[in-house]
Formats: sequence, C-alpha cells, structure tokens
Amino acid sequence: MRADVDGFLCRLAQELRPRTQELVGALLLRMREELPEPWRHPDIAALIPEETRGHLVAILDVLEHRLDAGEVEAPPQSLEIARRFARNGVPVSTLLRTYRLGHVGLFQLFQAEVPRLVDDPELIGAAAIRLSDHGFAYVDRSSVRVVEAYQEERDQRLQRRLLLMNEASSRIGTTLDIGPTARELADVGTDEFADLVVVDLLATLLDNEDTRPPVGQPPLRRVVVAHRRVSAAEPVESPVLHSTHTYPEDSEPARALATGHASLLRVPEAATREWWQAVMASGNEAYGHQGFHSILLLPLPAGGGVLGLVQFLRAEAMIPFDEDDLFLAREIVARAAVSIDHARRYTQERSTALTLQRSLLPQRKVEQGAVVAAARYLPSGTRAGVGGDWYDVIPLSGARVALVVGDVVGRGLRAAATMGRLRTAVRAFADIDLMPDELLTHLDDVVIRLQNEEDPEAGETSATCLYAIYDPVSRVCSFASAGHVLPAVVAPPDDAADFQPVELLKAPIGPPLGLGGLPFEATRLELPEGSLLALFTDGLIRSRVRDVDTALALLSDVLAGAVEPQEPPGPAEPPESPEGVCDRILAALLPGRSSDDVALLVARTRALDPDHVTTLDIPSDPAAVADARRFTSGALTAWGLEELSFATELVVSELVTNAIRYGKPPVQLRLILQSTLTCEVFDASSTAPHLRRARTFDEGGRGLLLVAQLAERWGTRHSREGKVIWAEQALPCGGMRPVYSGL
Repeated sequence: MRADVDGFLCRLAQELRPRTQELVGALLLRMREELPEPWRHPDIAALIPEETRGHLVAILDVLEHRLDAGEVEAPPQSLEIARRFARNGVPVSTLLRTYRLGHVGLFQLFQAEVPRLVDDPELIGAAAIRLSDHGFAYVDRSSVRVVEAYQEERDQRLQRRLLLMNEASSRIGTTLDIGPTARELADVGTDEFADLVVVDLLATLLDNEDTRPPVGQPPLRRVVVAHRRVSAAEPVESPVLHSTHTYPEDSEPARALATGHASLLRVPEAATREWWQAVMASGNEAYGHQGFHSILLLPLPAGGGVLGLVQFLRAEAMIPFDEDDLFLAREIVARAAVSIDHARRYTQERSTALTLQRSLLPQRKVEQGAVVAAARYLPSGTRAGVGGDWYDVIPLSGARVALVVGDVVGRGLRAAATMGRLRTAVRAFADIDLMPDELLTHLDDVVIRLQNEEDPEAGETSATCLYAIYDPVSRVCSFASAGHVLPAVVAPPDDAADFQPVELLKAPIGPPLGLGGLPFEATRLELPEGSLLALFTDGLIRSRVRDVDTALALLSDVLAGAVEPQEPPGPAEPPESPEGVCDRILAALLPGRSSDDVALLVARTRALDPDHVTTLDIPSDPAAVADARRFTSGALTAWGLEELSFATELVVSELVTNAIRYGKPPVQLRLILQSTLTCEVFDASSTAPHLRRARTFDEGGRGLLLVAQLAERWGTRHSREGKVIWAEQALPCGGMRPVYSGL
C-alpha cells in the first residue's frame, strides 16, 4: 500500500507541475484575503510570490522524487522574507502564522486535486495522511530555519540599535555649545537611521532669552538640515537654514511641541499638509532628494517644557519607521535634549558672568598723562568659563598713575563678583594714596574678611595682585606683588643699546591675598622716558602646550620687537603703540583659545616736562608764607595762568601755614602743571589734617574749608619720610597745557 501511495503522489506531482503558476496565484489570493498584514509592507509583498513558488516547487520535488520532507531546505526567499519581517518590526508570531497558514493552504490545494485523479477512498485517505506527514515534516524543518533567520536579523537590528545608542552617548554633547550639539544629533541620526534630519530650536533659546512657554505658537529657528548622503564634515547650507518660522496651530509638529509627545507619521497621512510641504522644501532645496515615506516627530524635552523639535525622515531606500524606531529615536533625542539644555544653561551662565566681568572692568580709558596704556581681557575658551582676572588704570594725585592687575582664584559668577569687590577695594585704597605694600596689606585684610563672611562649602576665596605706581615727575615706578607674576620692562630704543632691552623684573613676591600675617615688600626703580611696562596674569604664560620659561622667552621676543633700533640714516619713527603691542603679544602667545582667562595691561611711560614742575624749600618761619605766595604768583605768570593766581595763592597760603604751624621741617612747596594745576606741600610730620566745622567765634579751623571750596580735589599722601597735602584746580579754557616726553 505504501508503494501505491508514493506512486500516486509522484503522479500527482507530475500532473500539477505544469500548473505551478496557476496554483501560486490561487494560494496568493487566499493568503491576501485571510492574512493581509504582510501585504502592508511593500518589500515583503514584493517577495511573497517568488517565495510561494519556491515552497510549491520544493513540495512537488518531495512528492515526485520521493524525498524526505524533513531534509529538504526551505527556499532562500523564505529566509529573506523572515529577515524583512524582522527589519519591519513585524512580530515573530505574525511570521509563524503567515508561514503556517501559507503551507496549510498549499497542502489543501494538493488534497483538493487527489479526488480528480483517483476515486479509491482508501487510496485517497492514505494520500491525505501521507501529504499531512510530508507537510508537518517540511514545515517543522523550514520553520526552524525561518525563525533562526528572523532572530538573527532581529539580534543584528538590536545590536545596531545598541551601537547607535552608544554612538549617541559618545558623540552627542561633546561641547557646551548649542549649535554643534544639534549638529552632532543630526550626524548620529543620519548614520544608518534616517535619510534626513531637521532640527528646529526655539528662537528664544538661541537668542538667550526667557524660555518660558510663549502665548501661541513659539517661533522656531531651523539650525540643522542634514542628509545621509552628505558628509558631516561638509554640511550643505539650505536656503531655509537659520530662518525663523512657526508651524500651523492644527499641525502635527505644533501638537508635538504643545503636548511634548512624539509621533510616527506616514507620508500619505501628511502629504497634503502645509507644514509637510515646508519640510520637503527644506530637504529638496538643500539636497534635491524626494521620495520620503515616513517621519518621526520628536520634541526636545527639558524641565517640563520643550527646547525644540527634531524630525527624522526616511526615503524609499530605507524601510519605513516603526514603533521600535520611535522608541530608539526618543532615547537619542532625550540624550541630545539634556546636552542642549546643559549647553543652554552654560551659555546663559557664561554670558551672565562675562557681562558681569566686563561691566566690572574699566569701560573706557581714564584721563591721565603719566602713561599711554592699552589693555585686553580674554575669557577662557574652555568649559572652565569666565574667571576673576582684572586690570585697572587709576589716576593718582601729583600726576601719578596706578597700574593694577589681579587674578581671583576660581571660575564663574562667584569669581567675577569677587573680582568686582576687590577692584572696588583697590580703587578705594588708591584714593587715599596708600603705598603699594600698604595697599596690598589692607587688600589682604579685605580678602580675609570675605573668607569669614562666605559659605565654607563655596570654596576658599583667594587672589593674587600686582600694584604699581608710576610718577612721571621723578620717572620712578614702585610696585609690590601679592603672589602675582612680575611685570616685564622694555627699555626705549635710545637706551636699548646700553643694556638689555627687555627685562623680566626680579623682586620679592609676597604671599597670595587671603593668607594674612605675612608682609609685602615694595620695589622702586627708575625708568627711562618711553619705557614699556607689560603687566599680565598667569593665563598668558601658563599653557598645556608650553612651559612657563618658554612662554616668558616668547614674550620677551615679542616685546623686543617693539624696540628694534632703526638702521641709520632712516628717519626716526614713533615707537609701536601699546595697542599694537597688546595685539602682537596675544597673537604670539595665544593663537588659539586660552585654557584660562587672561588680563593684559601694556603702558608706555611718559615724563613730565621739567618746565611744568617747580619746587620751593620753605623755612619753618611764618614769614615764609609771603615768599611762597610770591613764588606761586611768578610760576603761574610764567605758565600763563594769571587768572588762577588769587585762588592758588590762597590755597598755598593755607597749606604752607598748616605745615609750618603743625608739621615738622623740612617743608617744601611743589607746583605741577599737567591736565590740572596741583599744589603740594610736604613736611616731615605724619599727622594728617582734618576738616572740621568752626564755631562762630573760633579764630581757626577754616583753612582747609577754604581749600576744599577752591580746589576740585584735595587730600593727604603719606610716605616714610612724612606727608604731602595736595590740592588740584581745573585749568581755565585756553590755559597752557603740559608737554609730555616719552611718547
């Protein structure tokens, strides 16, 4: 009976083989009606007819050649369909149901043909049993291979997703800059995930404004339009890039922005929408690419709101997005949103700190004639942010000027605020004419008080400072350092041949501010007219690419270029301006972004013309007051300032009288003509006079009140030899102006 059944099935196979195409068509029609899901995927539907034919031919071979159905391999098309099921995210249960339903229909077609060839009930029953055995054996064997192919593709897909997530973790957020972070997100998205990525960010976010939810549709700015076919190193600019726009209120992007929910759309669902046409214009104008079939809309979440919208698009070359892709995109965009939010916060804090820092630095050049100065402040180019470096130029009494550079330890708003407090303290101490070492001692006390007032968890407050005073009358520069790098001095061209043109000063350096209990020491040196002083913070010379000695040598070379002697007999040219010197120093030592903030102050010294300074030694005799008045009158006549004679003689009379009556000899009067007329009276006493209100019948107590009324400013300057009481008067319009040398 077995031989009869096998022979009959062989004859059945031979009868049916010419009708293969007919049977395939019937089977496909039945499958499309009973299981429509595979037909929704064009790549799967395109392969189903060929795969069905392969299975039919395999079964015909088993019946005709009496093969073992359990040993017959499934056609390659069935394995490829299994892989495509996995790529499209179709569950494996759907695959197995499709596979088994197809084979049930196939064997039912065979069984339906059996009665047409034979009418023996026993043979028909035996043939049905044998066809069932072959069917189970074939399906069991082939379904195992199909599931293995599906799982293998699924595992590879999951592995690619994990790799993409790892890539997103390592490649997104490498900088604290919003624009590059958005570009990194687009580059990851176009790396085998999407054909086109469009990133829109809130315009208020990019403009560093308040990012609270606006009324109505928020204005967006398109920051990135990236395509998979375009190299990330050579981005193509779209005409709509950086343009500001809004989405229609009833559009899917608007709903995603309003609700914060991601969505998956098919192009047919959105092809007629206005916003979709705008997206297509963005992609087509930039890349000339068409044929997108699916899109993911994902808002960038941050702190209960959104920062913008990311759109991933796929074209015909890739399979449509599925729910797994949406889940993966959510993870990638969430990571990018965190990085963009960090970049936003960092940008805001850096901008605030930088604004505060610059507002606390000198806003314009002060009027003074002792030096020609230029300064630069460069914030850190790294994530360290704004620091506490500062500089200052402070006019002092007696035509002198104070030059200051300092560096507060730390970064950010706290360092900038501390810098502002210290700069204010320095200006206050300078206003009472403290010597450099005494000023740093008082500034050290200020820092210690700040340490006691602030929260210990915020870190210890510390700073360095260099304070220098230059006197254009004596050409003497005195300075003291509190843990700060010393300045460089450049001799003028006329003196450079006699000694080293550039000198990195060597002097005692005191401890940084905030330690307390240790003294500071002042150093005095006489500078030739036209000398160049370069004061700077350590950010200029400390670098990861060179050591300090190399940087100082490079600084010396740059400064030496400012005093290169001319080859005779060429005409003399003015020395390089401090502005030009600043630019050359920064270009040579900081060609790129500095790892620390930098303050640089360059000053070229000037000397006051001797004809504009006159002195008189006064004996300790009240009768000498008249001589002082006559001396003053003669000096003002020589300077063409006769109209100031009355007020100036009165000021001199009061100051000299106080020095003779309450001070100690020697007493000296000095008149200085610069941008103002300064009267100075020196005596060896350290006792300072004070303004007081004289009562009606008091004979004294009105002298300093008269001086304060007649002068624009007055004050007392102490030194180790005694004190100087000075008063400044404004020059009349058209009055004689001083002539400075060393320009």
